[in-house]
Amino acid sequence: MSGARTGADTLPPGPLPLGPLPGTRYPDTRVVALDRRFRRQGNAAIERIATGFRWAEGPVYFRDLGCLIWSDIPNNRMMRWLEDDGHVSVFRSPSNYANGNTRDHAGRLITCEHDTRRVTRTEADGRITVLMDRHDGRRLNGPNDIVVASDGAIWFTDPGYGIDGEYEGHADTPELAAHVYRLDPATGEATVVADDFTRPNGLAFSPDERRLYVVDSGITHGGPSHIRVFDVDGTRLRGGGVFADGFAPGFTDGLRVDMAGNVWCSMGWADPAEDGVRCYAPDGDLIGKVLLPETCANLTFGGRKRNRLFMCASTSVYALYVDIQGAQLP
Repeated sequence: MSGARTGADTLPPGPLPLGPLPGTRYPDTRVVALDRRFRRQGNAAIERIATGFRWAEGPVYFRDLGCLIWSDIPNNRMMRWLEDDGHVSVFRSPSNYANGNTRDHAGRLITCEHDTRRVTRTEADGRITVLMDRHDGRRLNGPNDIVVASDGAIWFTDPGYGIDGEYEGHADTPELAAHVYRLDPATGEATVVADDFTRPNGLAFSPDERRLYVVDSGITHGGPSHIRVFDVDGTRLRGGGVFADGFAPGFTDGLRVDMAGNVWCSMGWADPAEDGVRCYAPDGDLIGKVLLPETCANLTFGGRKRNRLFMCASTSVYALYVDIQGAQLP
């Protein structure tokens, strides 16, 4: 997939070393099993695969192209890492302060843009199609994270972080409440599927798409810090009780689900010893942790077998082979 580039294509070496983290020894003690249901890969370790960013977010893996793409929001660019040789380059700059990314069933990149307050699709030839930038005639706040269901519908969150200030977008006035939306790209029709969040953030479906997990990172604005779970009833959501909490005074941001239904979520903003990723069983039990040296924002499964966990954590991107496959689109 093509992407516009400006300036130098290849990044200079970053301030942090690449490769396995210092002191690595199998089994990696930073991969912590709290329950027998957490299937740790004993002879795999956490690796730093890229560094030198201001705030890495929105990772999405392209298995057919063998690359990972993610957003470096404050630097107003999107990055690309090639799995075969570890080459890192600028995929798109400027990116309109892009945040969350995913793929649709045609393999096209779907992106949440803070600055333009819209959801876009990158076509195979590099053209950008605007899928949604308004609801009921009013501008979106700043779409944040996004997933595509098996029927092609696009579900995304619109909390408004992109218009809170100048660092990750631009300061502006919200015209809508913070909602979760479902967009039918065939008809262009969008509906609000959840309207009782303070700041809806990361979201992911269970493998059978009967459940939708949504983060509320409202603690940044006097609200909660937890993950909620909804029953998916066609085009609607029901329920919405708390699935996991105990993040405060920190919070989780992004999440993904594996083929066993376990929920993997980012963790940070509080105790440095908790920075990284948490793994929750489908019943809500905390069963494992991946400890990183930086606050983690988001993650995705990828690699040739969808068994490699990629983690966007502050200034760097980390990777870990795990003994489970991710459930999202390949």
